[in-house]
Order: sequence, then C-alpha cells, then structure tokens
Amino acid sequence: MKRIYLSSPHLSGDEIRRIQEVIQSNWISTTGPELEAFESEFCRTTGSKHAVALNSGTAAVHLSMILAGIRHGDEVMCSTFTFVASANPILYEGAKPVFIDSEPQTWNLSPSLLEEFLKKRAKRSKIPKALMLVHLYGQAADVDPIKKLCEEYGVLLIEDAAEALGAKYHGRQVGLDGRFGIFSFNGNKIITTSGGGVLVTRNEQEAVLARKLASQAKDPAPHYQHSLRGYNYRLSNVLAAIGTSQLRVLEQRVRARRENFQRYQNALKDLPGVAFMPEPEGFFSTRWLTCILVDPKKSRGTNRETIRKHLESLQIESRPLWKPMHLQPLFQDCEIVGGGLSEHLFEQGLSLPSGSLLSPTDLQRVIDAVRECF
Repeated sequence: MKRIYLSSPHLSGDEIRRIQEVIQSNWISTTGPELEAFESEFCRTTGSKHAVALNSGTAAVHLSMILAGIRHGDEVMCSTFTFVASANPILYEGAKPVFIDSEPQTWNLSPSLLEEFLKKRAKRSKIPKALMLVHLYGQAADVDPIKKLCEEYGVLLIEDAAEALGAKYHGRQVGLDGRFGIFSFNGNKIITTSGGGVLVTRNEQEAVLARKLASQAKDPAPHYQHSLRGYNYRLSNVLAAIGTSQLRVLEQRVRARRENFQRYQNALKDLPGVAFMPEPEGFFSTRWLTCILVDPKKSRGTNRETIRKHLESLQIESRPLWKPMHLQPLFQDCEIVGGGLSEHLFEQGLSLPSGSLLSPTDLQRVIDAVRECF
C-alpha cells in the first residue's frame, strides 16, 4: 500500500536545471552567486529588507539570540506551544526561557497572558530581555498587541516564522514585525531547500554581522584570523539554487495546502467532537498542516490516538500537535505562564497529511480512514 506522508517535499521541476548550472559553474560551497540571488529573491517575495541564508532555521534562531545581545543569565520569553528549535538556542547562550501559553483564537502566544506577566515583572523591575514569538502551523500570532507590549516594556521582539512563510497578518507577511525574523526550508515545509533557513532584519549592519558569524567569523586578512566566536551556518550555494526555484512557486504551494484544508473541513466537520484550527478575521493561514482537535467526551470515545494509530495501520502518517515546552523534561525547571490551553491542544490535537503533492485519491483515503474511527 502506498504510504501517505504528513508533508513531503514538492519540487517544481526547475530545480534540476538550476543545480546542473551551479555544478557546471563549480560554485558548490557556502559562497557563490546563487546565495546572493536567493537572498535577493527572498526579500522581493516577502518584502523583507535584508535576508541571510543559513543551513537551518535553528541556526537563524541562534544567530538572532547573539545579535540580540542575549547573555548568560538573561531571560527570554518564548511560546510554549512550539517545536523545540524555538527554545533550544536560548539555552545555547546560557539564558533562561520563560514560557507563555497560547490563546484559543490563534493557538499562538496569548497577548493577555503576556500583558499580565509583564505587569507583574515590571513591579519587580525584572523584565525579560526578549520575546521569541512563534507563528505555528502556518498561522500568524496576534502580532499588533504583542508588538505594542514589547515596545512599552522594552522587550526585543524576535519572530519565529519557520512554519509560516506566506502567512499574512492583516495583509502583512508574517515574520517581519520584530527586530529579527526566522524562516525555515526544511524538507517538510511549504517550500524547501532540503535543509535551510533565513534570518531577516531591517538593519544592514546586522545582516553583514550575521553573515560573518555564520562563516566562522573570519576577519578580513590574507590569513585566517578570528576576533569573534563564529559558526558554520551558511547555506550551500547549490541549495540556494533550489531555494530560488522554490520561491517562485510559493503561492501555488500555499493555495494547494489551503485547498487540502478546505476539503478536510468539508468532509469531516459533521463528525462529533471534531474541530479545526481557527483562522481569525484579518488572518491568512497557509495551512502548512491541517490540524484538528478531537474531544473524546463528544466523539463517542474516539480520540486523537485512536485516529493516529488507525491511520498508521493504513500507511498514513499523522502526528500529534506539539508537546508544550513546559512539559518537556529539558525545560522542567523553567517558569510557565498559564499552560492549560497548550496542554489541551497537545492532548486532543492531530495533524493530518497536508502536502501540496497529495492527490484527490490520497486525500479521500485519509478522509475515509478518519471517518472509519467514528
């Protein structure tokens, strides 16, 4: 039986030609004209000022910590309902994560909980240095009130939009409102470079420094000289060529995933206890993954694990929603603000196959398998 994957890569057909051209040019390392072309194309596509192409979204998160001046002992607030790559780089710099729970409207960080927390911390004159705001599953967080709070309390805002390239918030591309923004091109994302990421900033000097740090922080000299601690984070010129081809089909990929979501919703909305990830007015989700909640009190005993295991028995990949960071053993000693909603989403949530390569037959197989559980 053909296996249906959660979110498989979808190439445009132009990538092979671009790779051949790069190989023929012999620019196959972490420098070359394709890197510059990819960064320029990314800025043109998203409206960002400066983009630095890196070998992963995690590398982009880490460099944002360094450029933000995060040091040992600093506190960095972070969405608790996220993938661990949003929070791990906080630990890389010896800082302390403080996790903030989600809101039901977007499933992303709650502005009201953030405000309540900052008010309490202001009374103690202990405001965290930065906020890592995550935009999950192709859905924007409620950026404007969060940005306003960060400005009011002097918190540096960083946006992890690794899962949200192409998502809009009141017409604006997600990930460009903070001091830094992070995007990912991992193999399961809407578009891919097989592995890769981008750090965006409005400041040219920060972009120049990010490229230096990502290239082992080499100083200008005929020999190898280093004044700063550097990293091997730059994207390959070959993979950048793939990225440029992929950027040109971004709108098509988003449209396909939104159509997948709509078909799932139309076919499954009558099932008892089943709800879909909301999309508030003024938001435009890419529906990177179609996410459902299954309430066992209303679904006659069916739960997300019943469905997941049944799908797996039929060679259909699905996955529970992110386990909140405050429930992870790695972060068991970290402060959590709220926590109940993200725990609820984890307990009842499931991501269904959502890739833009899915055929109508594939989608119907998934739909039939889910309905069989009821």
